[in-house]
Amino acid sequence: MIKSKKANANPTKAFFVQMITRDIALEDCILDLIDNSIDGAWKLQGAPPMRLSDGTNLNKYLISIEAYPDRFSITDNCGGITLDDAADYAFTFGRTDAEPQEKYSIGVYGIGMKRAIFKMGRTIKIRSTYKKKKGGIESFAVPIEVTEWLGKPERENWDFDIDPDAALPKPGVDIHVTDLTDGTAAAFGNPSFIQKLRRTIARDYTLHLHQGLHIFVNGEKIDGWAVEMRSSKKFAAMRLTYRDKLQSGTVHVEILGGMAAPPPESADPDEKDEKESRSGWYVACNGRIVLASDKTSTSGWGTDDWPKWHPQYEGFIGLVLFSAEDAKLLPLTTTKRSVDNSSEVYRRAMPRMRELSKQWIAYTNVRKQTIEEAKELEEKAKPIAIFDVVQSKSAKFPALLPKPKRKLTTIAYGMSPSRVRSLATAFGDINMTNRNVGIKSFDYAYAELAEED
Repeated sequence: MIKSKKANANPTKAFFVQMITRDIALEDCILDLIDNSIDGAWKLQGAPPMRLSDGTNLNKYLISIEAYPDRFSITDNCGGITLDDAADYAFTFGRTDAEPQEKYSIGVYGIGMKRAIFKMGRTIKIRSTYKKKKGGIESFAVPIEVTEWLGKPERENWDFDIDPDAALPKPGVDIHVTDLTDGTAAAFGNPSFIQKLRRTIARDYTLHLHQGLHIFVNGEKIDGWAVEMRSSKKFAAMRLTYRDKLQSGTVHVEILGGMAAPPPESADPDEKDEKESRSGWYVACNGRIVLASDKTSTSGWGTDDWPKWHPQYEGFIGLVLFSAEDAKLLPLTTTKRSVDNSSEVYRRAMPRMRELSKQWIAYTNVRKQTIEEAKELEEKAKPIAIFDVVQSKSAKFPALLPKPKRKLTTIAYGMSPSRVRSLATAFGDINMTNRNVGIKSFDYAYAELAEED
């Protein structure tokens, strides 16, 4: 007879590390570490909600990142990790029920720092200096040799040592990673990766940067995007604010959007570089943009009575800000690179987003038939910062009257790009669109061969 036994279901360290680092990009790991620093800054400021109208000044906080083929570091002056938090919470793999949730944080699952450092390299040192409640400062370090840690017997506990350490210049955290993985070293040695990282930080933390936060990457200061709306007597952006109350808490929602730039003269798909386009929907959770320039079904395009994105709609920007004391209420995915479409608060925001998009779609549809009148009105609309947009339940666009439709026929033919560019140059504009080259060449031929004197 078989005696009762227990089957060991404990995960191995190697498997666990592989799983938490497998599906996250290196760039997103760095953003996770920035999130931790910003959470610390908000905590020092009293953890206010992150909203457009919030006048909090983050000018005294600095985050410095160094990413080179032989090392990575991120240093901040955002308050540091306390010894108690380090011992009980900061180095656990995932949040425990006993762990307190920081108010208005961007971190939810408690794996960001661990996932990031294990993704990057094998030799890690995390230093922290913080102010004690009874006065004075205290400092410690957590050294991690990943290969050695993984090599310990699985049944030994997974803890890391905490050692006394010299104080940092100001209360904050310093994370230093060496013996980088091959992929990390290659990325940090690639100038295009570093440039893309700078652009992503400038975009995703533009609200914090606008409030004075300083972020440096390899010594270069990052400036936030200047997100602006066009405003005039005929144009005005929408700015709607409401509270979405759930059983477990309340989410503050702010939806803003309208014309950020005039639409293109030509809506030919081959005339637009979608990679460089800033148009589309943006979603921010507790101040961090998690969905940027979205033109997919994630933000509603191509669903229900919402058409698919078309180059005709270029110039439109919509921004949805969700802020909540409890980050679990936010429509976040684990990588913070998209939104959870099943989220109640997000689903309830979608109809309002749809109405704003439909207003822009209707305007651009009529605009095609009254292009000169529309362009004249658009030139009078001046850019204003999104922070200065006044509250309004809907956007405002000119009521253009479409001209009577004339019966038209389509002429379509292929031609080599070099010949098209040569003809555009002959017409005096090397950047003329393919469509306008075709129209102008037809008008030229018609004037020469068909029109009467």
